[in-house]
Amino acid sequence: MEFGVLGPLLMRENGVSYLPTAPKQRQLVALLLLNANRLVATDACMEELWGTHPPRSSVQTLQTYILQIRRALAASPTVGSLDAARRILVTGSRGYVLVVDPHSFDLFHFERWVAQGRSAQRDGDDRRVSHLFREALAVWRGPALMDVHIGQRLHTHLVGLEESRLCTLEQCFEAELRLGRHHELLSELSALASQHPVHENLQAQYMLALYRSGRQAQALAVFRQLRRTLAEELGLEPSQRIRRLHEAMLAVDPVLDVDAPSAPRLSLDLASIG
Repeated sequence: MEFGVLGPLLMRENGVSYLPTAPKQRQLVALLLLNANRLVATDACMEELWGTHPPRSSVQTLQTYILQIRRALAASPTVGSLDAARRILVTGSRGYVLVVDPHSFDLFHFERWVAQGRSAQRDGDDRRVSHLFREALAVWRGPALMDVHIGQRLHTHLVGLEESRLCTLEQCFEAELRLGRHHELLSELSALASQHPVHENLQAQYMLALYRSGRQAQALAVFRQLRRTLAEELGLEPSQRIRRLHEAMLAVDPVLDVDAPSAPRLSLDLASIG
């Protein structure tokens, strides 16, 4: 059985979906998957499904949902029976555990690639960092749980997942900028900078990719737009870090060249510029 949360919800085998069709049962599957191999308390399940005001019949309804999910699992050839499904969706002490093989779950694949990428970062191997982070990002099939109703518990998980995805992208871009791949990154960085107009590190990476591609005027325009957006939306000025980058571009400082010994690590520190 293959499971997935990094895109539309998945519970399938050999291309055949065994997901329940009822929205709340799918919501419960999503919550159990985001806590795969860990106990999810009954209270947490009820909070996700009904918020702070569950119906009087919520315990019995939750038990019915669990039964329906087990029946969906049992319909797959490799599970094959309700007894086997009970060993996958286990009733624990005051809650439930969905037992998932790490090799069958997209979130576990993503986390494994990211961990390997961070190890390559510590070794200073930018080519391997790029490869591993790109493998991690390729696991995503779209916005996480894009076809599932989201309650409070799932929302918290999804915020964390999006932060992890964005952090992985930033670190991947950083390595690839050091490798001189600025031309290749322009389209991707342009789209992300537009989606995250006050995210200074993405704006800085986009500025640097433009600058290194011979588009200094556009790089400086990105800074001006960032300054306006920060002032209008947050009442803030750009950080000293990105102001240093801007000043270095105005001065055509060779430290910004891709082969400069002190080329900036944008997510860390630009203090060496200037």
